[in-house]
Amino acid sequence: MSDLSLPCSPAPAAAAPLCVIPGLDGEGRPPHELHRSERVWVEKNCYADLWIGLLGALGHEPAACLGFTLGIDFLGDQWTFYKPSHDDLFLLYGIDVQELTVWRPLIEHAREHLGAGRLIATEADAWWLPDTAGTDYRRQHTKTTVVLNALDEAGERLGYFHNAGYHQLEGEDFRRTFALGPDAPAPLMPFFAEIIDLRQRVEHEGPALRQLARGLLPRALRRRPADNPVERFARRYQHDLPGLQQRGLAHYHAWAFAATRQLGSAAELAAHHLRWLEGAQTGPLHQAADGFQEVATLAKTFILKGARAVASGRPFADGELLERMSVAWSAAMQAVDHRPA
Repeated sequence: MSDLSLPCSPAPAAAAPLCVIPGLDGEGRPPHELHRSERVWVEKNCYADLWIGLLGALGHEPAACLGFTLGIDFLGDQWTFYKPSHDDLFLLYGIDVQELTVWRPLIEHAREHLGAGRLIATEADAWWLPDTAGTDYRRQHTKTTVVLNALDEAGERLGYFHNAGYHQLEGEDFRRTFALGPDAPAPLMPFFAEIIDLRQRVEHEGPALRQLARGLLPRALRRRPADNPVERFARRYQHDLPGLQQRGLAHYHAWAFAATRQLGSAAELAAHHLRWLEGAQTGPLHQAADGFQEVATLAKTFILKGARAVASGRPFADGELLERMSVAWSAAMQAVDHRPA
């Protein structure tokens, strides 16, 4: 059972600093192994990344919940924006995630729930998140998701999980994130937010956690598409390439995040999940993992070659790369189907 659980009580005074998970340092803390530089895709998507970081900070094994990556599909203008199942999070770790009804200012909800030992996952504007320096910070308004962990209202500081790490913001970034102050524009509508309740958290030992995760694998596989989605993705890219070239690199990068990055990063997480499930053995799940890892690597090559095709205005000349990606996907899925019952 978690030692972070606190009894239900009125929200503390605004001046009291709050912290649910103590001891985190946004500067000196090493990243989780799934976020290390040797990964093909260091950052996946904002929601999956924050759960990897959060579970690691709590001492849990994130690999157990990654089966959801096996069900992704190509949906025409994007790949599935994959997320961990709330049911799986509760079964594997005892973490209960519920939607937060944002009926009052977000800062008041943060005061309430962080004060009671509950985290908040919320949409945020990356414009005010200093960890996105060089991309979105003070450059463009982009919706993303963060987890609020440490709140110091008097000092105007916030500790939060985002993308591949744990970070801090302060001052104007704090005020704008929470829409505070007379000059802060009113939000167009409340952000979507969730309560992450740790009061029933459990820590299963390695073999028990693997057994639970293996039991979830058939359910994850039932969500996979009936055909090969990489083939559909390849055909759509070839069809859309003239339009991508016409609209330029900025448009291509937005397309590539919704498409290529989601495919490649999900495949790498799927490979990690399957290797972890099979452990030291080298059976069908390791073979499947090899196939998914190849998809991840080829997708990284493709995202760069696709950018060159857009910049040059010439046809994409490496159809073999897309074919190899499709073959690797099929081989991986076939290997999964040959796992022992």
